[in-house]
Amino acid sequence: MAGEKISSLDKMLGRAEQLDAAGLQTLVQRLARERALLESVFNTLQEGVLVITSDGEIDYANESAARMIGFKEQGAAATLWRLVPGLRASLDSGEGRSAKAKQRPIVTREFELSYPAPRVVRLYMVPFNEGEGGEPRFAIILSDITSEKKSTAELIESEKISSILLLAAGVAHELGNPLNSLTIHLQLIERRLKKLKGSPEASSLGDSIRICQDEVTRLDGIIRNFLEAIRPQPPDLGDVNVVEIIEDVLRFQAKELADRGIQVEGELPASTPVIMADRNQLKQVFFNLVKNAMEAMGTGGKLGIRVRAAEDSVYIRFADAGSGIRTDDLSKLFSPYHTTKPGGHGLGLMIVQRIMREHGGHIGIESKEGTGTVVTLQFPQKHRRVRMLQS
Repeated sequence: MAGEKISSLDKMLGRAEQLDAAGLQTLVQRLARERALLESVFNTLQEGVLVITSDGEIDYANESAARMIGFKEQGAAATLWRLVPGLRASLDSGEGRSAKAKQRPIVTREFELSYPAPRVVRLYMVPFNEGEGGEPRFAIILSDITSEKKSTAELIESEKISSILLLAAGVAHELGNPLNSLTIHLQLIERRLKKLKGSPEASSLGDSIRICQDEVTRLDGIIRNFLEAIRPQPPDLGDVNVVEIIEDVLRFQAKELADRGIQVEGELPASTPVIMADRNQLKQVFFNLVKNAMEAMGTGGKLGIRVRAAEDSVYIRFADAGSGIRTDDLSKLFSPYHTTKPGGHGLGLMIVQRIMREHGGHIGIESKEGTGTVVTLQFPQKHRRVRMLQS
């Protein structure tokens, strides 16, 4: 059918000079319909489609391309080089200069755009000539690959961490055996020393043994925390009201909060929508975040906790007035063993992030050194989670 239409148009165009006024009007109407059809087709595509001259002037841009590069059709000619700074420099200087399309190679590039929104775009550029001896041009397809890049980066990060943790788990297991042996032998030595009571040498040895026992206990605690972090249990999902869990955690930490002189200001509406979550794992998340806030503030200060529902999500915001986090440290917060606290093991936020991911949620952190830190958790509401699974 399309072939018949094109053939018919070709015939009409071939004898356009012989057409009378009515025939010309029919031809114009046919061409307008064909143009409208093609415009509709191109504007339904998610990929951006551009046609540019060898100097980068934009002759055509579909709606997706216009959105991607921030192109607004105006009287003055717009160039792709101005809308995407740095793109022209990345292309070979000879690519747009040859008169023959066959001498210009197909180009593929990936670049980042910050306007009108941050995104990563893949460009596929094909040269062509408009008719015999026509002006050389380029047809360009733009694909938004932001999600693809993000997913790939997260996968690489996850695989890298998994491989490191798998290796470290074996080391931790091997360390556990000699630590158990040391504990047993220290206990035996301690019993024998008790039979030598009153000797100055025995008293000195007893102090040394207690130091060794304390160090063994500390190492055992490090290994236990580590193994809990890398051998997570799958969440036991059920209907959960996050406000109830937050109140439980605050009751458990009430004495420490009072001892530190920290005031908690909460916006915890009882009507908060239900989410699907593991109650114990959420307690672990909230406990870690409140503990981090207390340690960041030291003595005194305010901890604000706010729960709100919006559209399909439930948001929980923890805001402290502590020392804040240096900009250089923000990107490393979820890395295993990265810690800014004396005696910290650097696993708390890694565990929090893992639990959030397994619940289909997200965690965001904003901080200003010397001012404080805001941690925002986002959970899908129960009905939203069900719809996602069904789709």
